[in-house]
Amino acid sequence: MTFADTRTPALEFNNASFTYGGPPVLTGVTGTLYPGEALALIGPNGSGKTTLLCGILRTVTVTGTMKILGGPVTKVRKGAIGYVPQVADLDPTFPVTVRQVVEMGLYGEVGWLGRITGERRKRVDQALDRVDMLGRAGRRFGDLSGGQKQRVAIARALAANPSIILLDEPFAALDALVRERFNEELRRLHEKTGRTTVLVTHSIREAALLADRVAVLRGGQLVEVL
Repeated sequence: MTFADTRTPALEFNNASFTYGGPPVLTGVTGTLYPGEALALIGPNGSGKTTLLCGILRTVTVTGTMKILGGPVTKVRKGAIGYVPQVADLDPTFPVTVRQVVEMGLYGEVGWLGRITGERRKRVDQALDRVDMLGRAGRRFGDLSGGQKQRVAIARALAANPSIILLDEPFAALDALVRERFNEELRRLHEKTGRTTVLVTHSIREAALLADRVAVLRGGQLVEVL
């Protein structure tokens, strides 16, 4: 006897296609990801991995069915999805501290001119602590190493207390030793927070270490889920 999973899916696709306004870049995406699960997207360049993340972020057009946290994408709360790009997307010459960078993750809630006080400041501290950067909160962001900047980028995504975290090759700019250590840290972080995670990677080993399931993309199609 089998039992249906009664949890509300974190992400749900049914024959979804993704387009930047022209022909679809990625088609035929069908599948369900539940709370706490980690999914790795692997495939060659141009296969649609980043495009799928952009669809979840609603920066490209999606046709077919895509539900986020059990409902339509228009009903998703601000901060429900955290995003970590390939490299830290902040000018290293910009004079901001580590804490100020992480506080940017809360601007969707408070606005660009809003103050970070009380419970939100506590969330910033917790996010920094989870990536072992609380002791460097007052440091200038541009003075950090590549690995430290990626830790801060993850903390920024965590600060809004997201239900889903998207990581687009977050280790691509790191050397092999730092990347290996960062993989272990991210795996422990996922186990500790229990958030749904979608990771883009070219590394099968990385996918096996960090994800519960692996989706293979090729030629603009999702061809297999392992």
